[in-house]
Amino acid sequence: MANIEKQRERLINLLKELFQLDQPELDFGFYRIMHAKAGQVSDFLENDLLAMIRDAFGEADEARIAEAKAAYEAARKQAEEYGAPDPDATEPVQKAKAAFDAAKASGSNEGDVYDHLYRFFERYYDQGDFMSRRYFARETDGKAAPYAIPYDGREVYLHWANKDQYYIKTSEYLSNFTFDPTQATEYREAHGELLEGKPLKVHCRIVAASEGEHNNVKASEQTERYFIIHDAEPVKLETGENGEPELVIQFEYRADPEKTGQEGTWRKKRLDEAAERIKATLGELDKAGDYVTALMTPAPTEKEKNRTLLEKYIAKYAARNTMDYFIHKDLGGFLRRELDFYIKNEVMRLDDIESADAPRVETYLAKVKVLRKIARHLIDFLAQLEDFQKKLWLKRKFVVDTQYCITLDRIPEAFYPEIAANEAQREEWVRLFSIDELEGYSAPLTVDFLKANNKLLILLCHISPPLRRQDSVAACRRRCRS
Repeated sequence: MANIEKQRERLINLLKELFQLDQPELDFGFYRIMHAKAGQVSDFLENDLLAMIRDAFGEADEARIAEAKAAYEAARKQAEEYGAPDPDATEPVQKAKAAFDAAKASGSNEGDVYDHLYRFFERYYDQGDFMSRRYFARETDGKAAPYAIPYDGREVYLHWANKDQYYIKTSEYLSNFTFDPTQATEYREAHGELLEGKPLKVHCRIVAASEGEHNNVKASEQTERYFIIHDAEPVKLETGENGEPELVIQFEYRADPEKTGQEGTWRKKRLDEAAERIKATLGELDKAGDYVTALMTPAPTEKEKNRTLLEKYIAKYAARNTMDYFIHKDLGGFLRRELDFYIKNEVMRLDDIESADAPRVETYLAKVKVLRKIARHLIDFLAQLEDFQKKLWLKRKFVVDTQYCITLDRIPEAFYPEIAANEAQREEWVRLFSIDELEGYSAPLTVDFLKANNKLLILLCHISPPLRRQDSVAACRRRCRS
């Protein structure tokens, strides 16, 4: 039983990772949606799922035990009717009794199902994405390769690990990373008595970023960008939505002319420098004492014994913006297809069935029935989450407002008097281009001034509706094309 409890706990921990419940401290994007449903999902994993497995085994075991008992009693009765001096010593009765004993001792199947569920879902999840992980397993006569590839018989077929998935550009996440260190497991273990306090929001932001390469051009050593702490103001406090101060850690994302050595080593060096600078500056901020306590909480790993929560989240922030992410187009169909292949290849191989006796085959069937039922239920649950992310990704972006910027030489001169009388446009030109220093400037402007400076850029939102009519804009477009 102790081994079954360990296998069950290992499965639950993996499922929490798959359902993204192992990161309660992250507070942005999809994590917010998952936190809102965290109670429901946790209740399913820790109560409903285990009850479902126990009930399924109870039903299967009771039915199998009842059937085996009936067969044993029938065999013994038949032996008595034939006048056997010792019915229990006859071969049919002994076989029936062996099957009955095997059915009664089949409780170990529960642990096997936990183990198979863990092995199946673990091989299709890699750092936040559902895709087949690499397994160095050689195909033999008794065991096929780990994965099944759908194939339609064409002469040449190309397949890759993240096929049928949407690629998410990581550069879109540069300015969005928020976490609450008080929700981290390390903080809970170290400061359990402080959990009832107010939340502490920490935002990692980019205040300056250089432009990267385009059109899939790989960055060179000179153009490779790094996260570098903002020298002028590494950290600051801002008032959040609830009126409480929130900590902002500011970074620059740019090329580093001082870079030496390998890219990974230099990236780690810059992040370590950022952590030290934040630690030194954080203590100088007023009302930042709680942040110092929380962020300095130890979060060691095997390689980094002195790592704190601050260094953990800085590394996670930088990694999140340098890794690729994918959303599966049909996760449910993919996992259900792979599950059937896994069961045929790993759980119930035909060679074993051919050489096994009837009780052994019944044990296989009972195990497969429960495993498939529970796995498909979990797959449906995971597919709902992945499909929701897919809907968000494919959702059309609504255009709230559009404005055109056009130089004066592209606009018919019939509109010049109206433009010259527009005070908002004149003030913007003064602010942007200092036209008040040009010859012929006056307030209001004159048509002659506009003709003399017809390269000025006009923003159509400053102009009255007649000029912004569809036919007027179309005329301007024609002139631009010409």
